[in-house]
This record gives sequence, structure tokens and C-alpha cells, in this order.
Amino acid sequence: MLVDAFYVKNVADRLTENIERLIIGKSSVIKLALCSLFCEGHLLLEDIPGVGKTLLAKALGRSLGLSFGRVQCTSDLLPSDILGVNIYNQASGEFKFRPGPISNNIVLIDEINRANPKTQSALLEAMEERQVTSDGEAVSLPRPFMIIATQNPIEYEGTFSLPEAQLDRFFIKASIGYPDFDSEMIILEQRGSENEHLVYALDPLPDLLAIQEYIEKVFVEDSVKNYILSIVRYTRNDPSVFLGVSPRGSIALQKASKALAAIDGRDYVIPDDVKLAAHPVLDHRLRLAYSDSSVSSSADFIDKVMRSIAVPV
Repeated sequence: MLVDAFYVKNVADRLTENIERLIIGKSSVIKLALCSLFCEGHLLLEDIPGVGKTLLAKALGRSLGLSFGRVQCTSDLLPSDILGVNIYNQASGEFKFRPGPISNNIVLIDEINRANPKTQSALLEAMEERQVTSDGEAVSLPRPFMIIATQNPIEYEGTFSLPEAQLDRFFIKASIGYPDFDSEMIILEQRGSENEHLVYALDPLPDLLAIQEYIEKVFVEDSVKNYILSIVRYTRNDPSVFLGVSPRGSIALQKASKALAAIDGRDYVIPDDVKLAAHPVLDHRLRLAYSDSSVSSSADFIDKVMRSIAVPV
């Protein structure tokens, strides 16, 4: 099968149309979810309950014919509840690994900040190495593999903030937000989650692994690479920033730009792709200096950066 930018765009358009049967009026969020999936990255959705985070994860898995697992995080959740556990088989006299919900293609970690730090850290290996370790034995996770985690930005009681190392493993951070009036009217008429059957598996199923390999081949001209590095390095040198973007962040920004280019049907990156990727890729990788009041949030700072860096022609 020939996989090129036209093929990627066709798959992205079909997926978006299919998922929008259930997630109404949120094509921009769906595009970011596809960008993360095509880059073998993980997605963090920071939003209030009830806006469709679970439906988005389910619709994505169903559209691609992938397995779906869900974990509802609580303070007493154990790592083995997510990763799996070795069970002794009396008949054979051996231990057999029983995989947890992490051993699915699409895994929703609901309210991840309610899990205790030990359980949060257990996810690091799965997110980075695509494997879990049980009793010293590594067990590979299926491919493709993507974690979609959610957290509530309003309620903080009984929660544990995600450490920087954990946040840095999330390829993209996004928010679904409230629907507009017309979209919510359609949701009322459809009665929301009762219409999950509207989303179906694409026929034929797209070759997702081939798409992920193709993204690496999308061309990035030197001036665009310089643009990416200028943005990232600005975050490390500004006095209003306590913790700037790491090299993992610069790699993610370039890769996301490649995916967005391919989703738009191009085999080369333009500065507009970088601009579109900047906020979802970089916002959660920054920590501002509390003593500086010139910017109020990471998003405001990225806006300042994008205004300050010259766009390549």
C-alpha cells in the first residue's frame, strides 16, 4: 500500500467525519487527537466533566477497529490495577501474567491526577517504552498504543499534581470545551452517549503503523527547523520562565508539525504548522517563575514567544 500525504489526509478526513457524528463541532480537538495518534504520542485532556472526553477516546478506538481500555483513577488505585498481575496457576504450577487495562491500543486514564504518585509513576514505563514490567519480566504493549488521560482543572481536593516528568511524556495537551449553541442543539436531539452506534469502524481500516512511519519522512526545511529551535530556546532564556522546554519538547514540536502538514495533504512543513502545534505541544512543558508577573499563564507566554520570533519566509 502506498502511503503518502494524500493517503494521510484521506484517512484524517474520514476519521474526523466519523468521530464528528458523536463529538459535534469539535474538529480542531479531533485534529489534535489524530496528530497525537499519528505521532505515536499520548494526549492529555484537561477539562471539566461531561464535555465528551470519554466519548472521544471510544470513538477514536472504534473508528480504527482498535481495542479500548478504561481506568477510573482513585487515591487507592494500585499500579497492578492498571498494569496487570501475575496469577498462580495450580494446574500448571506456574505463574501467568494477567494483563491489566493498559494492554489495549487506546487507553483512557480518567482523572489521572486522582491517582497517587506511585501509580502515576507506574505509567511512565508504559508511556515511554511501550512495555510494562511485572516481577522483573518485561511485557510488550500492543501497537499502535496511545494513552488519553483526563484531569479536572477546577477540582483540586483529593488530587495529586502530575510531576514534570509525567507531563513531559504527554505529546499534546488540549481541552474540548463547551459546544456552541447549534452543536449543543444537535447533541440534545441525538441524546449524547446513547448514539455511540453512529461511529463505525472504517472500511477498509487504515494502515495506522504505516502512517506513523510516513510522518517521519515529511520534509522540514532548514529555515523551519531554525524557527522551531528559536521558539524552544526562547523559553529557556526568558527570565519569566523557571523551567523551559526540553529537547524532547523541540522534537515533539517538529513531529507534530509534520503530522499536521500530512493531515492537510502536504509532504512538507510550513510555519503555519508550527504555529498550530505550538500551544498544544509546549504549554504544559513550561513552568513560569512565580516572581514574574509579566505573563499570567504558559499560554500567554507562548503567545509572547510567537509574536517575538520572526516567521521564516
